[in-house]
Amino acid sequence: MAITENREIVIEATPDEILAVLYDLESLTEWSSAHQEVEILERDDEGRPKRSRQVVKIVGVSDDQILDYHVYDDGVGWTLVSSDQQRAQEARYTLTPEGDHTRVSLELMVDLKAPLPGFLIKKGAKGLMDTATKGLRKRVLEVKG
Repeated sequence: MAITENREIVIEATPDEILAVLYDLESLTEWSSAHQEVEILERDDEGRPKRSRQVVKIVGVSDDQILDYHVYDDGVGWTLVSSDQQRAQEARYTLTPEGDHTRVSLELMVDLKAPLPGFLIKKGAKGLMDTATKGLRKRVLEVKG
């Protein structure tokens, strides 16, 4: 069953400051409790992540996944290559400057292999989206100083 979630947050930073945090995948384990391990497998010509391996644990379910990253003019996204627990995953951050702030929109689609109870799916999705928006904002502001 595929699940799609959308979330927006305004961050007091420039798109470049936010992208710097999003591209720093190695630091995910410091600010995302779901991320147990992160390894960059390939980088593009500018040093940005192109492929990564991540071990994530959400609502007690651990998943070893490979993700391919895509750079857009207004953000970054990723596509699932392989996973123990998912058939598919697509995500995209879109960054829209608003003065000295940036509106960050995240769209995430996950298609799980095994059926899980609805309440667990909702709990996992809420935690993931909170980390991916509120956690991102907190991390950006920490890095920004």
